[in-house]
Amino acid sequence: MPNPEPFPVQSGLPAAASRFGAHVLADAAARARDITAVTGGPPSVPSSPAAPSPVEVPAAEVRTPTAQLRRILGGPSGLGTAGLSLARPEEPTQTSAEGHPIPGLYHHPVPEPDPVRVEEVSRRIKAWASDEVDLYPDDWEDQFDGFSVGRYMVACHPDAPTVDHLMLATRLMVAENAVDDCYCEDHGGSPVGLGGRLLLAHTALDPLHTTKEYQPQWAQSLQSDAPRRAYRSAMEYFLHMAGPSQVDRYRHDMARLHMGYLAEAAWAQQDHVPEVWEYLAMRQFNNFRPCPTITDTVGGYELPADLHAQPAMQRVIALAGNATTIVNDLYSYTKELAGPGRHLNLPVVIAEREDVSDREAYLKAVEVHNELMRDFEAEAAALAAACPVPSVLRFLRGVAVWVDGNHYWHQTNTYRYSLPDFW
Repeated sequence: MPNPEPFPVQSGLPAAASRFGAHVLADAAARARDITAVTGGPPSVPSSPAAPSPVEVPAAEVRTPTAQLRRILGGPSGLGTAGLSLARPEEPTQTSAEGHPIPGLYHHPVPEPDPVRVEEVSRRIKAWASDEVDLYPDDWEDQFDGFSVGRYMVACHPDAPTVDHLMLATRLMVAENAVDDCYCEDHGGSPVGLGGRLLLAHTALDPLHTTKEYQPQWAQSLQSDAPRRAYRSAMEYFLHMAGPSQVDRYRHDMARLHMGYLAEAAWAQQDHVPEVWEYLAMRQFNNFRPCPTITDTVGGYELPADLHAQPAMQRVIALAGNATTIVNDLYSYTKELAGPGRHLNLPVVIAEREDVSDREAYLKAVEVHNELMRDFEAEAAALAAACPVPSVLRFLRGVAVWVDGNHYWHQTNTYRYSLPDFW
């Protein structure tokens, strides 16, 4: 993974640091799982095509980070560890062979993910989908293959210590998409009755605690359709490798996702186009957040719950989820226009609500994404300086890598996406 561009460290860091009392930092540092202790050292990943540049901090604006902080932000040292640095090169080199990035979209190119891992994850996820959960009929196989989920997850989690860790994210991603496709979208989905379907599916993630009389009926219901089978199985694997707070965090973020599905469904039933700010509020819930929020589980370590719950960390995670979701709006724009009915995405909402052309709306949506991305990076840099606990720094790096990998997958997945002719 290439080293991301330097996070623009904000001023006012002493004040930010004061929010994390010395006792919180000391307690978190004592409980945080050290990377080496957990994984035996970071896995080997492709070296960056360019040497990492130092984090640039304007001396007139902020206090210069200590040597220790610079070392931690730089990540592990040694052969094969350059991709784990928090610092990005100023001019990263594009090495992806497929697709074209959206002109003007702020992003960080990545090298091709490890092909050996991609092949193995792809093999395992297809076997799981067909043999363990009976996820799709035979005529959906091309679409499943075209999703390229193995390449997606390997690009997003280059620090996963094993393929088993990668499979945690891969099963959950496939299960989430099964729910979206079969309940909400183009494989039989409908806004009518969606709330009931989502609630029952959510019990595959957050189990029902009921009486002995009704427990067997609920357990049997988890096998009743492909989305519930996928949720149940993926969650069982996750439970075996995640800590209790990580499991609870994931359940919470999935409840957020389902609430976003319901808001979009309600608007569809009313044939309502929301205001732009309302759409962005919905997209903060109906978004990719459950994926980067498990980056520590996939990486084989744990961000302590009290540090994950800090408002500054929550803002960083929210901004990452919002930016990556607008990437999906932009790359899937032509695909959604070609589908039946009106599909809400940010360019469509801007065009209607602000009375501008489709081109102007699309280009403004690019600007919205870019602002969210820069805010994400600025907030992550401030948090890294204010709370230099190793697990915090690795988690922030993991989220940034997930953001980059998400863009890579959208850009290179020419089976699913193509760009509008706006340039």
